[in-house]
Order: sequence, then structure tokens, then C-alpha cells
Amino acid sequence: MLMILSAWVSMFITTSLAPPKHLWALITTQGFLISFSSISWVFLQNFNFSNPLFFIDKISGPLAILTCWLFPLTMLASQSKMRLEPISRQRVYITNNIFLQLTTLLAFTTSDLMLFFIFFETSLIPTLIIITRWGAQERRLEAGTYLTFYTMLGAIPLMLWLTKFYSTHGSLFQNFTYIMCITQTVTNSPGLFWAICNMAFLVKMPMYYFHLWLPKAHVEAPIAGSMALAGTLLKLGGYGILRTSPLFQKTTLNQALFIMLIAIFGILATALLCLRQTDLKLLIAMSSVSHMNLVISAALVSSSWSYSGAMVMMIAHGLTSSALFCLANTSYERTNSRTMVLLRGMLLILPLTGAWWLIIALFNLALPPTINFTGEMLIMVSLYNWSPVAFLIIALNLIFTTSYTLYVLWTTQRGSLPKHIKTLFPSLTREHLLLLLHILPGLVLMLKPELLLCM
Repeated sequence: MLMILSAWVSMFITTSLAPPKHLWALITTQGFLISFSSISWVFLQNFNFSNPLFFIDKISGPLAILTCWLFPLTMLASQSKMRLEPISRQRVYITNNIFLQLTTLLAFTTSDLMLFFIFFETSLIPTLIIITRWGAQERRLEAGTYLTFYTMLGAIPLMLWLTKFYSTHGSLFQNFTYIMCITQTVTNSPGLFWAICNMAFLVKMPMYYFHLWLPKAHVEAPIAGSMALAGTLLKLGGYGILRTSPLFQKTTLNQALFIMLIAIFGILATALLCLRQTDLKLLIAMSSVSHMNLVISAALVSSSWSYSGAMVMMIAHGLTSSALFCLANTSYERTNSRTMVLLRGMLLILPLTGAWWLIIALFNLALPPTINFTGEMLIMVSLYNWSPVAFLIIALNLIFTTSYTLYVLWTTQRGSLPKHIKTLFPSLTREHLLLLLHILPGLVLMLKPELLLCM
């Protein structure tokens, strides 16, 4: 673990000293070396590693590997636009991305609750810089303001609880699960206590009604910001909720039934909102809200199957949603538009990219035997065991997800090319490699889904 962190730190030196001609190649290569090294965590007694500084298990391990894997992909996706900027801005951009992914990785792997909170909040700083400095739209400052206030206000109850716990017990330097089990014995309202302490995580995922910052951030962010948000930053919320799961037993679900109802409503409402979007990035952002509310409902059910389904869903969504943003970016770079009606007919000009659209769309609608299907199946079975009525309601989301996925595929790929588009430069090998590296982990996990199961 220390070796991988040292490699992350060395990337700051590479960014500062690398010659301009080889800057992106060196950083991307170094990122891939780190990501391949992080796969060794799978073999650490099956995600079982702990010391006074770091803690890797079946909850943190897959998310930490996902963080390492997505960093070189964000570098690949950013090159076409960023290469046109002055070299000093390129170095600052890369440094921000390294710092963002490093703080996310440390949040996933630290064994101290206060350090987790610090890294959880620190990830806001580089995200805010990336959105407000390199966002291409005029409302990027508004998006940064929404992101800041939602994140910081949601974190206040968690900070108060951490301070109270430290003053009572004298230490936060313990296993998360052990700390939460102690806490459960000293509170009279575990359902309300779970909701208050998890407010920071519910905002980060985000839960419906706390989700307004996410569409704005996605629309205004550059491609690396969108990939990091969808791939890893939203998963910080899911990771925190799964860590606090010992607080939430089946007997206390009635005390937080209101949150479950909001999550179920959010699953369906955001999926229906996707059907009336005209902005491609906004549609993908709203679909992320729907999937993350499904993860919240799985965490509330509090069974081994639901926890495993939530973990599989987060990993699958991190890969699929990031790939969708990459595809949206390839269209935007050629047309300078995110309006889907202006992107129609792409299959005629870029047939191989159209094939990638089809493959990733099939992953997004959870077609068997994709890893997305495995996650949804585990969640649906656990929901049926908890409440058949809730299962039937949430099952409608399968229809809505299929509908808006086919809507995106049909709108962007079929039809005649808009008359205002005269020429489009062809797809690049770098773009095909980028999409392949998004799909490849999903294909591997289809063969060994037990790597992600929390049972």
C-alpha cells in the first residue's frame, strides 16, 4: 500500500519535471502502472489487509482499485482539448486530477474515521477547481457553489458526531465496524441517528431531493471532472453508508422508512426525467441519481445480498457511467453540442463508435449476463424478501431504464445527419482504447463476480 502511495506522490514530481512533449504519455503510463499494481490487493487474502494506517477489505478494496483504474482513463480522455492549452495550465490540470484521485483513494483505504472525514471533504477542493477553471460553460461558478454548499452543509452532522465520539471514547483509530457497533449500544434512536450521521453520504451519492448539485456539476465539468464524479466521488457516499451499516439492523428500518420511500421515489422519478431530457450529459447525470438511489434502498434493506448488490452496482455504475460520459465527449468534441437532436445520424459517420454506444447501452440497461445485471438481481431479490410491494414498484425502473437507454441510442445514432454539420474528423485509436478499458473490467467481473460480493 505504501509503495502505491509513493507512486502516486511521484506523479506530482513527474508532472513538474516531465518535458512538454512527453508529459501526457508519462503520466498516463505511470497511472496504468499504479492501476495494475493495485490489482494485487485482490490477492491480499481476498481483500483482507489492515495496519495502523490502512484498512482494505471487501468494501474498500474494489472501490480503491476502481479509483486507481479510472485515473489513467481520465488522462486519456482529456488529451485532445488540454493539449491546446499552455503547458503551465496542462501541468496544473494534471496536478489537480492527481490530487483528486489521491484523496479519494486515501478516503477509501484509511483506517481512521477522522482521516476518512478529512479526505472525504478534501476531495471537494480539486473537484471545485476542475469544474470552475476548466468547465466550458458560463454557469460553472454556479455549479461550483451548489457543489460546495450541499457537500459542506451535509457534512456538519457527521463532523459533530465524530467530535462527540472522540471526546467520549478518546480515539477514532479503530475498525469502522467495531466503532459503529459500540455506537449502536449507546443510542436510543438508531434509525434517526443513522439518518443524521449519513446525511453527508446521502448528499454525496446523492439521494433524491439532495441531488440538484449533481446535474449542474456534470454539465459544467470537463470530461475528467465528469468521469471522476461518476466513477469515484459518488461512491464515497455509498462507501460511507456501507461502513455505517452495522448501525442499521432490520428492526430499525421502520424508523427510517421515510428515507426508503424517498429513495424509491427518486429511483422512478429520475428515470422518468431522463425520458424528457434533450441534453446528453444531463440525461447521463440523472441516470446516475437513479442508480445511486437504488444503492441507498439496498443499503437500507440491510442484508448480505443487498450489501453485495450495492457494491456490485457501484462498481458497474462507475465503469458504465464513465464510459457514457466518454462517448458524450467524443460527440461534443466533433459537434460542439450536447443537444441530442443535433447529434443524430452518428452511426453513418462513425460506425465503430456506434458499436461502442450499443455495447455500453446494453451494459447500462443491465442485460444478462453483464455485471450490471448481477448487481440489480441481488438488489431486487433482497428487496423482494423485504417487501414484495416495494419490489414491484422498483421493478418499474427496469422498464424506465430500458426506455431512456434506447431513447439515447436511437436519438444519437439513427436518422439523417443534421444539415449544418459539413465535416467530422474520424474516431481516434485513443478513443477506442479508452472505451475498451472501460468495458474490459466489466467483462472480467462477469466471469468472477464473487470478487465483489460482501457475503
